[in-house]
Amino acid sequence: MIELFLADADSTDQLGRALAQTRPAQAVVHLQGDLGAGKSTLARALLRALGVQGPIRSPTYTLIERYPLAVGEAWHLDLYRIGNAGELDFLGLDEATADLWLVEWPERGAGALPPVDLVVALEMDGNGRRVRIQAHSPNGDAWVQQLRETAHLQGLPSP
Repeated sequence: MIELFLADADSTDQLGRALAQTRPAQAVVHLQGDLGAGKSTLARALLRALGVQGPIRSPTYTLIERYPLAVGEAWHLDLYRIGNAGELDFLGLDEATADLWLVEWPERGAGALPPVDLVVALEMDGNGRRVRIQAHSPNGDAWVQQLRETAHLQGLPSP
């Protein structure tokens, strides 16, 4: 597990770049935290670092936004408005071919989502955010190890 303090938007962008730099070819990431904790901001920073051009919209009302990557596709889901996982049937997630899943409010889609590799939990802490990154699969373990070794996290303090 990695714990960090993100003092500002630049720190969040730095974490997004680090996640993009070390990302495995295929991964499922759960973004957890209260409203306003920075889940969409982090997802946007990660996608931008992966080369996504143009607007990166929050999927709050569309539930899912799809973005082409240099290789493959990223899906950004926001399940806040979902009452239960059965409501996801119409999205065609069972035929999913995304290489990167970024899922906000994943607990609302329990049972309908692929197995998680990495959980990124964000919470408000004064004017900044505290983040905890935890692996939940061998793929996630390798990702966390890569993150520990990357220079992109230098300067981001532990809480």
